Amino acid sequence: MKIGPYTFPDDLYYDREHNWARVDGQTVTQGLTDFGQAIAGEIIYIETPRVGREVKQGEAFMSMESGKWVGRVRAMVGGRIVAANDALEFDSTLVNSDPYGAGWLARIDMADPADLGRLMRASDPAFAEFIAAERAKYQK
Repeated sequence: MKIGPYTFPDDLYYDREHNWARVDGQTVTQGLTDFGQAIAGEIIYIETPRVGREVKQGEAFMSMESGKWVGRVRAMVGGRIVAANDALEFDSTLVNSDPYGAGWLARIDMADPADLGRLMRASDPAFAEFIAAERAKYQK
């Protein structure tokens, strides 16, 4: 789905911090949305999470920095981190150039699929309203 100039793939889940989640069985790949990377600006540093760490939904588990923003990234689902995108330590701009592909952040083995019920889908009217409000807020 396109909202303005930004792409939000229909098969993904989204949160209110501009992250996306792709579900493959029990494994969730998490990344920053196209809109999220646009408001952050060029990503200049990423601290990848430790593989094996247990996280809870909503818990900060890694950090990211751009020229105008430093922030913690929160887990979209609870579970165990099974992979971190180590390529980002060498080329953090992959988040900007390919947010839904090579710019993924981490993979989490989901502990409870019910966590997905607390996320949004691109087809949800509430998601479109949220993005419209965020675009107005950030003038994007």
